[in-house]
Amino acid sequence: MSAALAMDVTALRRFLKEQFPQALEFGAKITRCEPDGLDLSLETADRHLRPGGTVSGPTLMTLGDAASYYAILARVGPKVLAVTSSLEIHFLRRPRPGVITAHARLTKLGRRTSVVQVESTHTEVEGAIAIAPVTYAMPA
Repeated sequence: MSAALAMDVTALRRFLKEQFPQALEFGAKITRCEPDGLDLSLETADRHLRPGGTVSGPTLMTLGDAASYYAILARVGPKVLAVTSSLEIHFLRRPRPGVITAHARLTKLGRRTSVVQVESTHTEVEGAIAIAPVTYAMPA
């Protein structure tokens, strides 16, 4: 999928700071932003862990959902009302504390619906630790 970006990393950060500042409290950072997708990385902390030292499912879901939203915004511009309509996640490996990156790849960018495939990886684990297809509704 090749097309121009409507928002780069700086514009995305500015938009989030102005319109959705609570998203920044999660602590993830955009590490790649290109027309086909975006990478969002998170250095996990105690607040992201379940008992036993496993990164929690809600943390992985939040990371994947945020990466999807940002990837869509990067392409379409500041659409405040783009909303998650479906998120399914498959946990493949037990994630320990460390840096987790959600690689969000746009598979469909439509006027009413957009679909993003997210593969989450860990710096110390080979291969994906989770995969998630995410669908966003794009209000008119």
